[in-house]
Amino acid sequence: MSWEKETEELTQKRELAQAQGGEEGVARQHAKGFLTVRERIDTMLDGGSFEELGGASGDASRDDEGRLTEFTPANYVLGFGMVGGRRCVIGGEDFTLKGGSPNAAGLRKSVYAEELACTYRVPLVRLHQGAGGSVTGAGGGKPKTVGAPVNHAPRFKSVAQAMATVPVASAALGAVAGLPAARLVASHFTVMTKDSQVLVAGPAVVERALRRSLTKEELGGPEVHARNGVVDNLVEDEAAAFADIQRFLSYLPPNVWELPPCTPADDPADRRAEELIEMVPRNRRQIYDMRKVIELVLDAGSFFEMGRLYGTGTITGLARLMGQPVGVLGNDCKQLAGSMTATGAQKTRRFIEFCDTFHLPIVSLIDEPGFMIGAEAEKAGTIRFGTSAVVAAATSVVPWASVIVRKAHGVAEAAHFGPDGFVVAWPSAEIGAIPVEGGVAAAFSRKIVEAGDPEAERLRLEEAMLALQSVVPRAESFSIHDLIDPRDTRPVLCDWLARVQPLLQHLTGPTSFSVRP
Repeated sequence: MSWEKETEELTQKRELAQAQGGEEGVARQHAKGFLTVRERIDTMLDGGSFEELGGASGDASRDDEGRLTEFTPANYVLGFGMVGGRRCVIGGEDFTLKGGSPNAAGLRKSVYAEELACTYRVPLVRLHQGAGGSVTGAGGGKPKTVGAPVNHAPRFKSVAQAMATVPVASAALGAVAGLPAARLVASHFTVMTKDSQVLVAGPAVVERALRRSLTKEELGGPEVHARNGVVDNLVEDEAAAFADIQRFLSYLPPNVWELPPCTPADDPADRRAEELIEMVPRNRRQIYDMRKVIELVLDAGSFFEMGRLYGTGTITGLARLMGQPVGVLGNDCKQLAGSMTATGAQKTRRFIEFCDTFHLPIVSLIDEPGFMIGAEAEKAGTIRFGTSAVVAAATSVVPWASVIVRKAHGVAEAAHFGPDGFVVAWPSAEIGAIPVEGGVAAAFSRKIVEAGDPEAERLRLEEAMLALQSVVPRAESFSIHDLIDPRDTRPVLCDWLARVQPLLQHLTGPTSFSVRP
């Protein structure tokens, strides 16, 4: 007696799963300019490397004789694959089936994705386009269970374990709502296409609850979430989203028990950058391009910025130095003079915790005028979020190299130095408790008003106070490790990295305080 009948049914179910929502459902997906989840996975991974798990899972109906009469595939596709020659777990909702709202097997597979990545200690990639729970239940009809057993691990425990142990990268590739939206942000890197929306709840739910009619774009379009930090990067299309994830993963180890992958470097460690000697204007009110500084100091072409559109005074990203992946933290003086806003502070804290989690040395290029001030900054809770960033830096466990390019002022400057870090400064550096202009206005207001020429007196006092903030006396008193020629910044940082490289092997394993969403 053979098992032909059972294997034929298995083949039938797998064929139905490959068909996804059928020709009509796939055509609707394509008509809107979207790939299907299977097309996304094939495009994201190295060619032909996808190994699917649970390809025949779904909701089956049978007649009295046990013959398959109806089959709805699980609307979450899951499996292993290779990205840049390295194994990962990859999954995503099938929007052609119930709009990606999870059916019973689809929900189990989405939860299992995190568990699988943690078990095999490999990165997790999520490609999201789907809704959350349905009022009709996970099967599209009457709910089959009420909640989960009391002894079952909370659903988000595996999400937290993944964030603590393996790189997690997620993409919003259409409408993403409810639980998939929560999973999206529970990642180390999130990217969103211009045609996507990320929502706690969609327009119908919002209108019923709040009596406000809003579109998906108004609720959670790119202009909302690329600027509030819900997503890190905004890209034009799905191909660009996949490229961002591939590049992000290339800087990271597969898990926290290993070190980031070094690559051969063709950019000389002793390269001097002549442009840097004129980079910072002598006029303190003039701006310059910190991203140009980053490009000139790190390995050529290696900088991958994350979060450019939110917390815009703060620059965060990944790069390589002598082929070694490093985290890069800087200030953009073109945006609010580079001051730390509440959003910028949250961005800084999360980035430091991310670097700690995956053993990335941090290169900090500093032009920090301090926390953003004013009524709006106070309402945003800048001092709380800013202090959180400072504490993250103070408790960081990876090596830091901090280069004071221009300003290092106030409490906020402490978020740019790690404990026992290597600190050098350019001749343009100025260090003080408060920027000169505000400090003089506060401390000498009466003296300025009573002067025969108030404006001349103000300028005289500012010049005198500025001399006290010069970096030269600090270098002479060994308050910093060295005062350097800006053109030598790369060689100096490469020497530092060579010194700290042997220390990195002692950092492997989970940190005591891993990155939170």
